[in-house]
Amino acid sequence: MRLPRALPLFAAIASVASLAACSSSAPDKELQAKQADQQAAVSPTKKPTPQRRPYTISFGGDVHFEGILRPRLANPRTALGPIANVLRQADLTMVNLETAITTAGTPAPGKQFTFRAPASAFTALKSAGVDVVSMANNHGMDYMESGLADSLAAIKRSKFPVVGIGKDAAEAYKPYRKTVNGNRVAIIGATQVLDSEFIQAWTATADKGGLASAKDEAALLRAVRQARKNSDTVIVHLHWGTEMQKCPNEAQLSLAPKLVKAGADVIVGGHAHILLGSGYLGNAYVNYGMGNFVFYNSNPATTGRTGVLTLTINGRKVLKDRWTPATIQGGVPVPMTGSAKTQALTDWKALRSCTGLSARP
Repeated sequence: MRLPRALPLFAAIASVASLAACSSSAPDKELQAKQADQQAAVSPTKKPTPQRRPYTISFGGDVHFEGILRPRLANPRTALGPIANVLRQADLTMVNLETAITTAGTPAPGKQFTFRAPASAFTALKSAGVDVVSMANNHGMDYMESGLADSLAAIKRSKFPVVGIGKDAAEAYKPYRKTVNGNRVAIIGATQVLDSEFIQAWTATADKGGLASAKDEAALLRAVRQARKNSDTVIVHLHWGTEMQKCPNEAQLSLAPKLVKAGADVIVGGHAHILLGSGYLGNAYVNYGMGNFVFYNSNPATTGRTGVLTLTINGRKVLKDRWTPATIQGGVPVPMTGSAKTQALTDWKALRSCTGLSARP
């Protein structure tokens, strides 16, 4: 009778079968986890790329705080008036700051108009929702080298983002960078307008402070190409155009396509004191003139017409443009309403007719 002696063997077989059944019914997640750990040991973990979503950026025109505007800096929080309600709505907002930031120094010799403002100008702009300004313009160094030193010191103290000016060319052409809704945005500032007698003195070089000059096209295009390498949206803010001329000049028409070819997605600027047309150059968006914005001198029919340009962007695509028309009253922009607003929108769109730009990409 050997059957009893065989029982342990049957029990062992049953036990093994039971274990195998349990093992086969166990989830595959444990094995997958082990394989993932082994894979991670071979390949370093990569951070997930944030998903891009459209963002908005608003632009205003030329800003200074001379004349009737200077007293407004006594209360920086309300210095820009009602237009601040429009500026604050965008994810990013930018204007051209057309003044030296200094309270001392000697005006540029022989210059008819020179602008300067205290550092509280930065406080006023920030309070109104402005995120970054360009100082690359024909008034950014109105108080020459000492004014430049004061401006750079004020920028450093305030930590307010400024482009187009610096202690050397590298700093002057350096873009302002910010990630908005997953979009890596780079903004470069430069001026195509400089008085001939000040071009050399005001232009930043490798070993001298000053402004980023669009007259040195090679330097500007190089900065754009460099920004293109690691940005989703490249924006170039320019001081350009001819005063009181409502159509773009030859220099503007020549530079814009070069900037687009170098990688610019948006080109926005001003100087002419009046509004010029906007639209698409291929897939890029170009504005040839934002006009005055916060400015002491304005004619209701011409230089007093202003507004806010708001672009909706996703990566390199400008999805939509929106114009909020305003009129300058007491030096500050006041948004228009009713039938006047409707007419102003029609007039603004009509400015495109002499630009060669399209209403759509």
